[in-house]
Amino acid sequence: MKILVGIKRVIDYNVRVQINRDGTDVVKEGVKMSINPFDEIAVEQALRLREAGVAEEVVVVSIGPGAAQQQLRTALAMGADRATLVETEAEVQPLAAARALLKLVESEDPGMVLLGKQAIDDDANQVGQMLAAMWDKPQATFISGLEVSGDTARAVREVDAGLETIQVSLPAVITVDLRLNEPRFVKMPDIMKAKRKPLETIGLDSLGIEMPPQLENLGCQPPPARTGGTKVDSVADLVAALKDKGVL
Repeated sequence: MKILVGIKRVIDYNVRVQINRDGTDVVKEGVKMSINPFDEIAVEQALRLREAGVAEEVVVVSIGPGAAQQQLRTALAMGADRATLVETEAEVQPLAAARALLKLVESEDPGMVLLGKQAIDDDANQVGQMLAAMWDKPQATFISGLEVSGDTARAVREVDAGLETIQVSLPAVITVDLRLNEPRFVKMPDIMKAKRKPLETIGLDSLGIEMPPQLENLGCQPPPARTGGTKVDSVADLVAALKDKGVL
C-alpha cells in the first residue's frame, strides 16, 4: 500500500506572530517556517505504518511556494520515500488545496491519505473532509489512535464527548490529532540522505484546476491586551460581578 501525506508550510509554532504595519497580514519575512505540527504527526504515523509492514511507500506532497521544498526535505529526512511540490505563489485556500490534492490522489492511487486535522495558521479544518467528499471515499477525522488490518482501518476519534472508535474501509482519508504520536527527531545523516531522494516540482496550473478565492481576508489585528483581575470578598460579590459582566 502507498500512503500519501499532505503537509503545509507554516510559521513555526515557537515564533510569536506579529501583525504587519498596515494590518493586512502577519509578518512572514525573516520568520522561521516549519511543517505544520499536525502534518508532522501525519508523516510520523505514515512512517510507522510502513515500518510495521502495512505500507510499502510514503509520498509527501505540499502546495505552496518554492520555499516549501525545505519542509518537504524535512519530511524526506524523517524517512519519507519521495516528495512532490505543487508550486504556486498564490494563496491556497482549503477548497483549492483539496482540489489539487484530489488530482495527485488520482495519479498516485494511494491506499490511504493522511493529513493533519488543521493547519495552525488558519485553523480551517476543512481540507481532509473536502478531499474525502470529492474522492468519494470514507474519512476518519481527529484521530488519536490507528490500527490497520488488511483493507480496513480502526480509528479512535477525539470528539466533544470523549473518544469514539470507528472502522473504515480503505482507501480512506484520515486526519490526525496531537495525541496520536510524537514525531521522531531528524538527525544530520538523515538530512544529508534526504538531499538525494526524489523531489518533483509541478506547477499548479498544470493540474487544470480553478482557484477562485472563496474567502476574503478583511484584515488582521492582535487580540486585546489582558486586563488585571479583581478580588471579591464573598461568593455573593462574585456572583454579582459575573452578572454585571453578563456571564450569568
